[in-house]
Amino acid sequence: MSSQFFGVWPALLTPSTPDGGVGVSALREVTTYLLDKGVDGFYLCGSTGEGVFLTESERRLVAETVIDVVAKRVPVIVHVGAVGTREAVALALHAQDVGAAGVASILPPFSRNVAEIYSHYEAIAAAVPETPFLPYLFGGEVDALSLMQTLRERCPNLAGAKYTGSNMYELQGILELQKGWSIFSGMDEQCIFAAMVGAPGNIGTTLNFMPGVYKTMRARYKAGDGIDAVDLQLRANRVTRVLHTFGAYGALFEMMRMLGFECGEPRMPRASLSSERRAAFHRALRQTGFSELAEM
Repeated sequence: MSSQFFGVWPALLTPSTPDGGVGVSALREVTTYLLDKGVDGFYLCGSTGEGVFLTESERRLVAETVIDVVAKRVPVIVHVGAVGTREAVALALHAQDVGAAGVASILPPFSRNVAEIYSHYEAIAAAVPETPFLPYLFGGEVDALSLMQTLRERCPNLAGAKYTGSNMYELQGILELQKGWSIFSGMDEQCIFAAMVGAPGNIGTTLNFMPGVYKTMRARYKAGDGIDAVDLQLRANRVTRVLHTFGAYGALFEMMRMLGFECGEPRMPRASLSSERRAAFHRALRQTGFSELAEM
């Protein structure tokens, strides 16, 4: 299946209510904000979107809400990965029914048997044969190149993948398997380097609060200004380093609060940013030039 996805895509967070449900109003507000920032698509219910911590009905609600707000202005890929194949297939069918442009899935969480991985992915892809399917690959867990080679033969609607890893050699090998694939880089810290080996787009957590940085760095690289593009990557990485130092998910929800969005807190077992650490987090963030990057 030929490529139709490119550019910068937030791995959209899922706002929460006090009881851990889906904060629908905040979800609509953040989606609109990111559309206005010029993102090229949305990736829902992945790691950042806490899909595995949501009930099946909540995951359906997230997909329905975002697809309604987007109103076909940009494509939406719904991550349907689940512990069991049956649940993943049901989520894929729902995503297709509500207008998702593609579906994605992590490896089955409790299986590293290669035959079981192939069967899991084949079942998802076969359930929605007219919808592009993109595995969600974490670099190093499996031989991603071999996996994609085999899935090419078994899944006619295989359209690409999200590759979250730092091995640019492996990523390049996947890109070269088939011309025109939608291979997204998923490691924000490596975005520009993935672009240098040919990745047409990137999906990431930090695109929730500074998508313009990635749009600009990709545009400058494409225009031949690689030095400035790398400089932007290094500036973005300073923010990412603070995010990880203070606990990525608790810090993410606090950053969205700083931008004016009350998204609640991460879902347990993920930790919130404690009130004791909040002041230190704000100080560290100011030193990175966060506000300027978020405004881009």
